[in-house]
Amino acid sequence: MAQVPQTFFDALAVRTWCGLALETLGRAREEIDAINVYPVADGDTGTNLYLTVESAVAAVEAVFAGHAAGSGPEGPTLADAARAMAHGALIGARGNSGTILAQLLRGMAQVLADDDPAHADGQGLRLALRQAADSARRAVAHPVEGTVLTVASAAADAADAADGARGDCGTVARAAYDGARAALAATPGQLPVLERAGVVDAGGRGLVAVLGALVETFTGERARGVAGSAGTGPSRDPHARVEPAAGPVPVDGALEECADGAAAVPGQEGPAFEVIYLLEAEDRAVERLRERLDALGDSLVVVGGDGLWNVHVHVDDAGAAVEAGIEAGRPHRIRITHFGAGDVHTTGAERPPRERAQRAVVAVVPGEGLAGLYTEAGATTVLARPGEPPASGELVQAVRRAHAREVVLLPNDADLRHTAAAAAEQVRTEGIRVALIPTRSAVQGIAALAVHEPDRRFDEDVVSMTSAAGATRYAEVTVAERQSWTMAGICQAGDVLGLIDGDVAVIGSDVAQTAETVLDRMLSAGGEMVTLVLGDAVPDAVAEHLEGRVREGYLAVDTVVYRGGRQGALLLIGVE
Repeated sequence: MAQVPQTFFDALAVRTWCGLALETLGRAREEIDAINVYPVADGDTGTNLYLTVESAVAAVEAVFAGHAAGSGPEGPTLADAARAMAHGALIGARGNSGTILAQLLRGMAQVLADDDPAHADGQGLRLALRQAADSARRAVAHPVEGTVLTVASAAADAADAADGARGDCGTVARAAYDGARAALAATPGQLPVLERAGVVDAGGRGLVAVLGALVETFTGERARGVAGSAGTGPSRDPHARVEPAAGPVPVDGALEECADGAAAVPGQEGPAFEVIYLLEAEDRAVERLRERLDALGDSLVVVGGDGLWNVHVHVDDAGAAVEAGIEAGRPHRIRITHFGAGDVHTTGAERPPRERAQRAVVAVVPGEGLAGLYTEAGATTVLARPGEPPASGELVQAVRRAHAREVVLLPNDADLRHTAAAAAEQVRTEGIRVALIPTRSAVQGIAALAVHEPDRRFDEDVVSMTSAAGATRYAEVTVAERQSWTMAGICQAGDVLGLIDGDVAVIGSDVAQTAETVLDRMLSAGGEMVTLVLGDAVPDAVAEHLEGRVREGYLAVDTVVYRGGRQGALLLIGVE
């Protein structure tokens, strides 16, 4: 983390702000999730904001790392860092509030990167906050007061009114924060659903946390806290857990618990699906898309520009929303979440309660074939398509779908560790006991699932599954997309790469030969069982070749082969 305070808004200040915002949202995430009742009471606003900022942080850090790896002494410019922040937030935006936050950051970047200045002063920060608020409001099809849009506008207004702040980013940031905080406290009087629940707007609460990090960036001091309930109460440390009569606690019977644990507001109706996707399209096509999606549903937010957009909408016909995107351009990273019968956004007859199972396993799997395998073994699965990692909300829904008192969660991907941890924390607040086993590959998950015994004590079962996963070395064979430096040397686009425990160990030109080399290296340390998971593009002959190699070269080692489907990697290998 860079030192604070920062004097001007330069590249280092962008980096510092993003890092502090992520830390602040991490501490406030559970509180923000708890007060999330609008537009859908699905309890994931804090998590979605955290994951959105996490993506922005990763993009900014990549820019700094890229410059550090170069030969020149110059670091990234303000424009470099601001654009990376905006792009990272755009591609990683989750949920309604995360999508709006991405547009707020994009609006700021448009000003901060203008004419590529070395740094921005207080005047530049004021202009950036104004552009952020205005552009976010334009991105929402039907702006509603009492939401994060109101809080953003109040922050910009307060920054505009700050006196004696020319050249002083700290004064402007503090004024914006105070204006946002006051507006947040007033949101229950603007939105009846908030008043009934006795909470402030969750998205606005998240924005206040982000602006608090901006104050800390330029002053070195943590901003004053804000209560999570409708009343402002005394000032608090914003990083302490807020203790409202809050979130969400019934106020005169306004909130009820759904069968799956999500809070519901009686009488509120709406579409059944949340659809989110990235879209490569021209501006004219996006304007037509807005009109079509606006007719299909509500909570429509379309953010981005320069050919790349993030589309968010709530609809009853998820297929029609995706088809509209296909007509407009090229949608990808498509996420469809069903709010579930009995959620705030659906109607229909009340479901009869059903008894919870004692224990379940929830696993993320990379292909349809493995999804079938895991399901046959009794697991509830979440499909992770290539380039489309699941959001924490999807994992939460899967845990709820498993409908068990105890859940073992297998992320099966090192990059999903934070997402899975966020999901686990959320469902624990619903009274579900969750153990997260940090599996880094689907083959480790297979090993863990093989020793799973639901009749055993929970702790003993988790220890056994964790031990089995940890004793399984994992590898994958894939194709390089571009030239790059690796642990095994320089690879070119199209080379076949063999990765062992996440690091490139072999660079080759033939899938079978590269896989054989990888397998030999793994078995040199011993092993009793080899698991091979073939992707769609790999012929059966490759598996037959590898099985023969194990049979001839390694006595008493068994081999099992599965078809993984469209799983991203050509081949997954496990040795236990």
